[in-house]
Amino acid sequence: MQKFSIGSLSVPDDSSPLFIAGPCVIESRAMAMETAEELQRITETEGVHFIFKGSYRKANRSSSSSFTGIGDIEALEVLDEIRQTYKMPVITDVHETKDVTLAARYVDVLQIPAFLCRQTELLVAAGESGLAVNIKKGQFMAPEDMVLAAAKVAKTGNGRVMLTERGSSFGYHNLVVDFRGVAKMAESGYPVLYDATHSLQLPSAGQGVSGGERNYVMPLAKAAVAVGVNGLFFEIHPDPSKALSDAATQVALADFSIMVKQLLHLYRCVHSLHSL
Repeated sequence: MQKFSIGSLSVPDDSSPLFIAGPCVIESRAMAMETAEELQRITETEGVHFIFKGSYRKANRSSSSSFTGIGDIEALEVLDEIRQTYKMPVITDVHETKDVTLAARYVDVLQIPAFLCRQTELLVAAGESGLAVNIKKGQFMAPEDMVLAAAKVAKTGNGRVMLTERGSSFGYHNLVVDFRGVAKMAESGYPVLYDATHSLQLPSAGQGVSGGERNYVMPLAKAAVAVGVNGLFFEIHPDPSKALSDAATQVALADFSIMVKQLLHLYRCVHSLHSL
């Protein structure tokens, strides 16, 4: 499997899954810093490391009235402050080629949203940035076809690519996770992550707002670890009920530490079995 580093993090790491975690979108500096501080505390107590996730702007929204951000530069500066203050890599979404040039100055990893995973110019631009690239699998994509998306990045000479499972469209307003897809994407040779919160969205199910089934986050996250993912992606928030985006699926910050502890233990059990 392709191995690389993101700052001081090794990807993949047999001793610990890669955790990407943070709010759906940067709603304020205070909220983002509170979240990062808790991730740093978990790092110190559990010995795991995080990539802090926060979208500086939400381009894909169900309704034109939905919150999109506090301003591009202001949000990116918050992300940069987090990586400087907590020595924690940060990741954000990019939606157009011009976004790559802007965001790359502030973050360590660029993320290609699921709906854009076939956009050749965007993938090439992300690859040419030299940063690590996380490509979300489109809800409409067969898992084995994601190797073609990764190849567009790798063709730039940048092999630091991750692929993320986030569910597949299952009729209207619903997603389903076929865990065969994790194994199929792993055959590409790239690290595979599981998006534990977006996979449980009910897209546009709530009159212009996506719903979700947060109560299934841990069962499916555990299943993903058992199947063999290299990392896990969570959106977390100090108070999900007040979140300005993805309120139905974000995990409460206060609950996240115990989730990490359980998943870390399971991950190590799985990898110890593989070594037998």
